Amino acid sequence: MKIGVVGCGMVGSTAAFALVMRGIGREIVLVDVNHARAEAEANDIGHAVPFAHPLQVRSGEFADLADCRVVVIAAGVPQKPGETRLALLQRNAAVFAEVVPSIVKHAPAAVLVVVSNPVDIMTHLAAHFAAPDGIPSSRVIGSGTMLDTARFRSLLGRRFAVDPQYVHAYVIGEHGDSEVLTWSLVSIAGTNLKDFAILHGEDPLTEKERQLIDEKVRRAAYHIIAGKAATYYGIASAVARLVNVLLLDQRAVLTICKRIEVVPGCHGVTLGLPHVVGAQGAISTIPLQLDPDEEKAFQRSASILHDAIESLKL
Repeated sequence: MKIGVVGCGMVGSTAAFALVMRGIGREIVLVDVNHARAEAEANDIGHAVPFAHPLQVRSGEFADLADCRVVVIAAGVPQKPGETRLALLQRNAAVFAEVVPSIVKHAPAAVLVVVSNPVDIMTHLAAHFAAPDGIPSSRVIGSGTMLDTARFRSLLGRRFAVDPQYVHAYVIGEHGDSEVLTWSLVSIAGTNLKDFAILHGEDPLTEKERQLIDEKVRRAAYHIIAGKAATYYGIASAVARLVNVLLLDQRAVLTICKRIEVVPGCHGVTLGLPHVVGAQGAISTIPLQLDPDEEKAFQRSASILHDAIESLKL
């Protein structure tokens, strides 16, 4: 099982490393406009193979992506000081206009997994540039709010002393400031938070605690970037999980982003929602029954993304 990673910055290279550490796939090909960087990353990661799993890791060109089952796209340009979000989007649109057709040309059967930020809009762009080659939007997906959801579950698990795997909670909408934490749907072992706290002798969450968790989820990237300039371990782990689901057709429910067609108020907008994910990408979208405040916030998030997409005049 062959995996491509296009873009060998911190996110792309760390994602490749995470794949090796978890033993996902059989061969990983790193592609970057900076060929020396791709080769160096492939060699460095390859040196970890004897301590992990017997995967092949090498650098290559777009042609070397042939027969890839999944291609992770971490390409893009960083934001310049004083540069507007729209200007950055336009520059990254130019990057994707070259990168995506090159990937599709050589790996037409691959599922494309976008992690470049802003991920919702970059995923929308990838689907746009892949469409002329007959690639359905279901096979062009982004990491969406997978990491935000993991942060949410982790904080709730810590608060209630429960393994986060057994905390069911979703963050939806934009992977960014307008994202929505779906408090009304949170449960642990099928029990809502208030009842779980009572049953286990815990104090229920106060409004102040909720606000603090919201802040830690919504602003996590800002705090990490302030301390170390970039985030990559969490998103790399999310990518490894997503790629494994795709390769093994696991039919997992993940908060990826893709172009939405069936949810009122979101038609044609790419954003994060729970989806059933398998070998062919996003198999189905799972709309959530939100409370009125959450629904309002979700529609606002969709509107923000809609306006950003429209500003690109695709």
